[in-house]
Amino acid sequence: MKLNLLLTGNELMAGDIIDSNSAMLAEQIKDFGWRINKKVTVGDELSILCDEIDQLCTGADVLIINGGLGPTVDDLTAVALAKVTNTAIAEHPEALDHLTAWCTLRGFALNASNRKQAMLPQGCEIIANAKGSAVGIKLRHRNCLILATPGVPSELKPMLANEIIPELVTLFHSDHIKTIRLGVFGLGESAIQELVNEKLADWPADIELGFRASMPVLEVKLTARGENASAELAPWRAKVAELMGDHLLGELPINLPLATINALKQKNLQICTAESCTGGLIASQLTSIPGASQVFPGAIISYSNAVKNQLLKVSKTTLASEGAVSETVVRQMALGALDCTGADIAIAVTGIAGPDGGSPEKPVGTVWIAWGTAQNLKTQRFHLPFERTGFQNWVAALSLDLVRRFVLDLPEGPDLLKRYQR
Repeated sequence: MKLNLLLTGNELMAGDIIDSNSAMLAEQIKDFGWRINKKVTVGDELSILCDEIDQLCTGADVLIINGGLGPTVDDLTAVALAKVTNTAIAEHPEALDHLTAWCTLRGFALNASNRKQAMLPQGCEIIANAKGSAVGIKLRHRNCLILATPGVPSELKPMLANEIIPELVTLFHSDHIKTIRLGVFGLGESAIQELVNEKLADWPADIELGFRASMPVLEVKLTARGENASAELAPWRAKVAELMGDHLLGELPINLPLATINALKQKNLQICTAESCTGGLIASQLTSIPGASQVFPGAIISYSNAVKNQLLKVSKTTLASEGAVSETVVRQMALGALDCTGADIAIAVTGIAGPDGGSPEKPVGTVWIAWGTAQNLKTQRFHLPFERTGFQNWVAALSLDLVRRFVLDLPEGPDLLKRYQR
């Protein structure tokens, strides 16, 4: 199946909202062995919208149009579809019934603006929308099935699951596209590509190797097509996993908090955090994982020196003589958190997130991290030269990976970040 996607809306073009709908669609269709062939985004301009609809239908099996079905003057999808298919706009009885019921349920009066959503290309079918006021539109052009949907993600998601994908399943066979997505931390794209070139020089032409750079987990994708795709991928997945070694977290949607929690559960250990420069980010990431309470009793956010002293028992003398961003302080923070929470393992972080507060001896981006048990507590200074949010995210990611490695008895340093050790 050749499926194209057209996104419409000035708000998308202006960057006022971020497109999440195309990712949602790709995620929902992948299990059926399909993928999006082409994606185009246009603003609310009728002539451009008509041209793109016509072009995207040419040679395609399905065109999904997302957006432009609302009640305002800039919602032009229905008008564009009528123009492209050379049909009149008329009030659709089923769409009007849906609108009337939707308004009645909410105690609204059906006004002229809302009623516009029932004005559809004559002869089209509708796609049920269980959540919103605008029904979807189904018609054909150039032998291509057009499915127009509202742009609201919470409306699109059930429409895809309950209406659109079930219909596509009845019309089209699977393309048997299988993708394995591996999450890697601590190796960059170029380093992985060099490893593949050197160690897996016999890489088969019919298995596609791809990368998606993201922070902090890099995605390595292996894709094959055909009825035997899964069997063909299996041995190459094993080879890539061996190549990634201890940098491999697992198959996505794995992330660092989940990988760390899995390691802690495996060893029946509990972890706590004592955070200064990250302001609770590490604890927040851990508790975003369902079941985190099994391994996470709590955290202390000690942003000020007073809280470091009062709750974590960090020495006032040390704070005065060595400063909050120092090895001695981060060790005392970790030990204080272990004593306070009764956990087995601690993460403690103290650093200078910027943009101000640095010095020649401790420039912005300096961070001390402590991790481990009271009997085996490790510390390391890093310099992470990123803007404030990037710095905090990297501190959290590095801290979690250091603990994952500690718990699983793996080598300490993710290769990519050794350059930041000080």
